Amino acid sequence: MNLHDWIDELCDALDLDAEVDEALVLDLARVAAHNVVRPAAPISTFLLGLAAGRQGAGPEELEELAGRARALAEAWDRPAGATAAEDEDAEVPDDSAVDHSGDARELEDA
Repeated sequence: MNLHDWIDELCDALDLDAEVDEALVLDLARVAAHNVVRPAAPISTFLLGLAAGRQGAGPEELEELAGRARALAEAWDRPAGATAAEDEDAEVPDDSAVDHSGDARELEDA
């Protein structure tokens, strides 16, 4: 059984009459997993489907929704595990008065 067969069978099991653009969904999942965090992939694709269903989206609208989700994931720059508050409120200490000239040598010696 291949992916297309699985999608057809799953649509039947869920009583859905839908055409699925596998490449579009898988691309969003890949970008979300890579740029955000791995569990973002299934959640992102689920939310894409939910939004498309609620809006009665056709193929063009689905592509637009997926493009918005992908753009958000591509722009996501928080470090893994950081919360929004940590990311936005983090203060960068001013160490301009600190002499860092020996830092590279200390790392080599370690």
